[in-house]
Amino acid sequence: MRTTSFVVPTGIDDPKRPSGGNIYDRRLSRGLVSLGWKVIERAVPGSWPDADDESKAVLAAEISAAADGSVVLLDGLIASASPEVLVPAAARLRLVVLVHMLLGVDHRSSAREAAVLGSAAAIVVTSHWTRDRLLQQYSPAPKKVVVAEPGVDPAAVASGTATGGNLLCVAVVAPHKGQDIVVSALSRLADLEWSCTFVGALDRDPEFVDRIQEAARTCGIAERLRFMGPLTGPDLETAYADADVLLLASQAETYGMVVAEALARGIPVLGSGVGGVPTTLGRDADGRPPGVLVPAGDAAALAAALRCWLTDPDRRRSLRAAGRERRTQLTGWSVTSSRVAGVLEAVMAR
Repeated sequence: MRTTSFVVPTGIDDPKRPSGGNIYDRRLSRGLVSLGWKVIERAVPGSWPDADDESKAVLAAEISAAADGSVVLLDGLIASASPEVLVPAAARLRLVVLVHMLLGVDHRSSAREAAVLGSAAAIVVTSHWTRDRLLQQYSPAPKKVVVAEPGVDPAAVASGTATGGNLLCVAVVAPHKGQDIVVSALSRLADLEWSCTFVGALDRDPEFVDRIQEAARTCGIAERLRFMGPLTGPDLETAYADADVLLLASQAETYGMVVAEALARGIPVLGSGVGGVPTTLGRDADGRPPGVLVPAGDAAALAAALRCWLTDPDRRRSLRAAGRERRTQLTGWSVTSSRVAGVLEAVMAR
């Protein structure tokens, strides 16, 4: 039986932390098993990538437990922060690093990430945008870096309302996800009919949550906002089913899994055109984008796009039609798993 160890952060199944990376890791693990792989999950505690020495000691023990010559798949949040553990281990193991996002934002972290990626037998990235950035920043052999985009499950088309006023924002409530930009944009639309539901953890940055809620109260729109915290399963399905449009004002996104989740239901997207989001949004067969992307941090531009959505029925019909067409082009998690399995098989055969 083909076997791989999969080193992941502890808590990838925690319903209070339904991040894109956690969902990807879980679905990939299940997908590999369905393809006949034995997956030995090695969960490592800690606040990665900023884990302490104790967490890195646990990682070292898990890596030591892997048999010589075996294939070890590592979540990039752990791997890129741990060259002192992994670079020496690369001499006896076949390391494959799964990069959800690049961590090299300063010289020190770049050097550490570069060391790990340089020692890896292969690198899997979750978007073509990330692959381009990685090749530009670290210059590995291009054939070493493989894209395995997140999948998406089929879902029923959201019916939508006549006025388009049910707005949905799905993301942890934190500065990098831009809910302050969303609230600022909505404050300019108080003359129109709408409500906005925010789905996402509220404990990442409580002071930020307090600030945006106070801003909403100050401009008189607080009663039109609902902060639901993280939702999963049927509750999340209901939130999407009730939505007219997805708002995503992130400062950065490597792929934008919530964009694909919205499109799977034919829901248009209004948000910031950062990172991999333009590719994930894509276009339908007629070349129409199923949404509108604006510069990150530009509340006025987001407000203008929203005003057009709320006041122009023809525009809503066009974007909804493009969304429903685009959903037919999306791929499932089985494609993701097969691509990663192909990487693991190639590494194993060396």
